[in-house]
Amino acid sequence: MTQMLIEDNSRARTSTTKRMIMIVDDHPITREGIARRISSESDMMVCCQAESAQGALQLMEKQKLDLVLLDISLAESSGLDVLKDLRTRFPNLCTLILSMHEESLYAERALRAGARGYIMKGASCEELIHAIRQVLAGDVYLSESMTKTALARMGNGKRSPYTIEDLSDRELEVFQLIGRGFGTREIATSLHLSVKTVASHRENIKLKLNLRSSSALVQHAIHWAQTNQMI
Repeated sequence: MTQMLIEDNSRARTSTTKRMIMIVDDHPITREGIARRISSESDMMVCCQAESAQGALQLMEKQKLDLVLLDISLAESSGLDVLKDLRTRFPNLCTLILSMHEESLYAERALRAGARGYIMKGASCEELIHAIRQVLAGDVYLSESMTKTALARMGNGKRSPYTIEDLSDRELEVFQLIGRGFGTREIATSLHLSVKTVASHRENIKLKLNLRSSSALVQHAIHWAQTNQMI
């Protein structure tokens, strides 16, 4: 069931300094904790919450928002697909990704998909507030280490071959599902693709990661999934 929560923001509307923020995360305890911290600031508040992409899009049609704080791993949706949809439907809306997933793998993908920043869930509350303010000010937020990595990559003009970063967004989704034990038909059903398309993605992944067989692909994907503690 889609859950949508709208906060009482009547008092906030009396002040022009309050910036309206939506949280999209399928973990209620996480949402509530973040909402309380953000709303304790004098210049911003959480006016609504959603646990799914569908619920978030419905609320966005009704609420005047300044920023969406989006978990990239929603139960029924790819966060990257949600980002691309938001960029098309609400091009002026700022989106900040809050994720448990490794920044080095997802941050650049998120920015390409339309996000204005990326912050790990392990960051401090103070860093989260700083990231929100930076994005609201029209800037892009990345951690200091990720900024250095991105600049170094631009300076080199190329990336090392055969890395996970070389996979396209869709190939990465297929790779993740392989690591979770999904077969080709199950992946096709999950991602609403044909079996032939999934098989093509598998071959591309093998080529990019220099894996010689399907069994090597499965073993590599499972090991990567366990190492990265995917959910």
